[in-house]
Amino acid sequence: MPDTQSIYADIGGREAVEAVVSDFYDRVFDDAVLEPYFEGVDREALYAHQVQFISAVAGGPVSYEGADMRAAHEGMGITEEAFGRVATYLAEALRENGVAEENVETILDEVGALEPDVVGQ
Repeated sequence: MPDTQSIYADIGGREAVEAVVSDFYDRVFDDAVLEPYFEGVDREALYAHQVQFISAVAGGPVSYEGADMRAAHEGMGITEEAFGRVATYLAEALRENGVAEENVETILDEVGALEPDVVGQ
């Protein structure tokens, strides 16, 4: 498994993470199944938290300052299908933005480990 500190650098740092997050949310917000989860959500704040989260997961010099995953998703009733769609869109956004497959897999493993804290809360 690659060193996560190198993932952030390998993918191009903050600018690359912002491109991935923008691409990711274009996909998520265009999905009719996921749309209800984001009604009334401050998209700018969500975007900023996601940039922090992906940067932290990739080993960048950024700390994730959002709520823990369980608290952040409490009461949302996120299904396994919805979680899977989000993970798929993240993988697509990472790959489309030139992230190497080994780094995509490492990031997705980190995200996948959060499923119990997100699904069914």
